[in-house]
Amino acid sequence: MKRVYTAFVEYDEESKLYVGIIPNVPGAHTQGETLDELQHNLQEVLELCLEEWRLPCKPVLRLRADKHRPSLKTVLGG
Repeated sequence: MKRVYTAFVEYDEESKLYVGIIPNVPGAHTQGETLDELQHNLQEVLELCLEEWRLPCKPVLRLRADKHRPSLKTVLGG
């Protein structure tokens, strides 16, 4: 069984890091210096959260930019 999760991404000018959060998944937030690093970190934190809940599914992560930036249209695990 696959479930699709959407992560919202913002770039923080002050820290120079990309910040991502997966709504409705408590604890699923992280950061990275690049989008690739953020994507990897979000996938890892999502898998850890789902493992903690013992949900038997393979997560698919979709990254979305905030409303002021274009969509990133990046899919993991697809």
